[in-house]
Amino acid sequence: MNVLIVDDSRVIRKMIARIMKTLGYETFEAGNGLEGLVELAKIESVDLILVDWNMPEMNGLDFVKAVRADAENNHIPMIMVTTESEMSRMALAFMAGVNEYIMKPFTEEGINSKLELLGIGTTA
Repeated sequence: MNVLIVDDSRVIRKMIARIMKTLGYETFEAGNGLEGLVELAKIESVDLILVDWNMPEMNGLDFVKAVRADAENNHIPMIMVTTESEMSRMALAFMAGVNEYIMKPFTEEGINSKLELLGIGTTA
């Protein structure tokens, strides 16, 4: 299973990648939404996208909208991983098309519980 991690923080990308690798995913990374779209086009099959909200070039919300507008990729489950905690921001993310929402700081257990809600988690 392939996961695309889109976050402008290299440290956060590496933390998420480490967690996802322990869950059996192959990871791909991008530093903003525009890079994420380029990377998405390169990867043969993406099973999950974890995306930050606040990034330069193209933010996570615009990235989500772009992916959902693309018939080839609009089925991919997406989780917003962000510091944005206001209910109105969460609602915007869900309306744009994210499937789940995780607040930073996050834990491996928190990410896995969201994956389980999406039916792609592990009980390990």
